[in-house]
Amino acid sequence: MQDLSTEVTTAQLSDALDAVGRRDRVMAGDIAALARGTRAVGRAATVQFAPVDHDVDEPYEQAIEFIDGLAAGAMAVIATGAARRSAFWGELFSAAAIGRGAAGIVCDGYLRDSPKVIALGFPAFGIGTRPIDFRARMEVTSLGQPVVCGGVRVAPGELVLADDDGVVVVPLDVEADAVQLANERAARETVVLDELKSGATLDSVWARYRVL
Repeated sequence: MQDLSTEVTTAQLSDALDAVGRRDRVMAGDIAALARGTRAVGRAATVQFAPVDHDVDEPYEQAIEFIDGLAAGAMAVIATGAARRSAFWGELFSAAAIGRGAAGIVCDGYLRDSPKVIALGFPAFGIGTRPIDFRARMEVTSLGQPVVCGGVRVAPGELVLADDDGVVVVPLDVEADAVQLANERAARETVVLDELKSGATLDSVWARYRVL
């Protein structure tokens, strides 16, 4: 199976998934990069949070287990049910994830410590920022299980690509075809771009390459 080209964008990967009949693989548009110009690709490592209204002696135990268990190249996928009660990721979690070799983090909730996370250079995607800790507000309910994040079902090990346009998740059963198509599209678009800049019409490049 070929690797996803570093030139492939989420738009190109989304188009490739459309072509293989999987049109439901792009997360909600409010999940965005903490720092513009960020691109991250990795294998999903999943954790699920749910609301709670009581404190416990070890409120971070399972979150620590999750982060310490991240494999090199993992994309942490934090599913919160689009909770607005707290943030779920910050500077120290990012530093620990960097130490594990993780590729990035995608969350359908808030992030915090944003200037420090950006300074670390760790790719982080969420719905925005809020300084509130999740202790006694949210708790981990599962690790390493399929989750729904940003409206997309994500299974552990699935390929996740995130950039300034959003987040795309590739199901394992169509990964080979989707990656091949996305790589081919990225290569064709480079040629199309050069031709358009040189004066070719949209109609002519569409007829030749079927790419827009």
